[in-house]
Amino acid sequence: MSQFRLSERERLVLAVLIDHFIRTAEPVGSRTIATRYNLGVSPATVRNTLADLEEQGLIEQPHTSAGRVPTDSGYRLYIDKLLTTRKLSRADQQKIKRELSIDYNAIEEILEQTSRVLARFSSQLGVTVSPKFERSILKKVDLIPVTDTRLLLVITVKSGMVRTLLLEVDSVIAPDVLQETAAVLNEKLGGLSLGKIRRTIGERLRDTGRGNPQLLKLFCENQEGLLDDADDAGLHTDGTTNIVTQREFQDPRKLREFISLIEERKSLIRLLSKESVSEGIQVTIGAEAQLDAMEGCAAVTRSYTVGPIRGTVGIIGPTRMEYARLMPVVDYTARVLSEILSR
Repeated sequence: MSQFRLSERERLVLAVLIDHFIRTAEPVGSRTIATRYNLGVSPATVRNTLADLEEQGLIEQPHTSAGRVPTDSGYRLYIDKLLTTRKLSRADQQKIKRELSIDYNAIEEILEQTSRVLARFSSQLGVTVSPKFERSILKKVDLIPVTDTRLLLVITVKSGMVRTLLLEVDSVIAPDVLQETAAVLNEKLGGLSLGKIRRTIGERLRDTGRGNPQLLKLFCENQEGLLDDADDAGLHTDGTTNIVTQREFQDPRKLREFISLIEERKSLIRLLSKESVSEGIQVTIGAEAQLDAMEGCAAVTRSYTVGPIRGTVGIIGPTRMEYARLMPVVDYTARVLSEILSR
């Protein structure tokens, strides 16, 4: 936002306007700012300042007779330059840690609980995305008979995540052959990242001389679905009712768009995952998300770590959200989650 050169008065008026709009969801007029916030200037002076801010594209007037509201550019400057975040209270820290520090059988369970915690603390949509599978290290492959012609292929990685796939075979495969085939897969692929396996699997499984050739061929043919990051099962959301009751979503069209974003999932995963490569809190506002359904919305996200790999936690809601309070909630939750998963 270096293109904006604001005077001290413009910075103050913009911050006051956004703070007021976040609390009330009502367009803000010059008289409101001048009389309620004791800025020491007249409504006429505030009105002129608002006109300057509007000319720079930081605020806009939804109706000719209404006050002003922030634009995406206004929110971006506010978050980057004007916002002072609040410190999360010790009581809230303890509550978040207590609600996450429960015994879980799988990483997906704690991620699901994390989305619930974020939704409750933020009154927005809580979201979590599993660590990127690409960099996960293969720990074990299992082949489990389900019926005479169906097998369950189970891939376990060192972070604790598991993926499964049902394989159809032409005939019954003896248990000792299944064990030998699984042993071949573990011997050739164990300890490698899933991304490396996907790139080199044909070469690694060529001419093994052991195991069932049909099963090895099926593994190669199905590896993309097992090893890539396109699977939307790693997305967890909670708090949809928090969103649909807010004023911004009283427009049925806007509500339908947002619900479709949650249900479609893959676009939401792409939005959240691309932020996970950065350190610290990331705020994506409106058009920055490059998704029509995110118009008028924002995402506050932070990456968490499981060993060498990263996932994402965060909240999504209207751009009119209380960033000063919610950014520390997301930040602390991500750090606690990283601690828990590293044990």
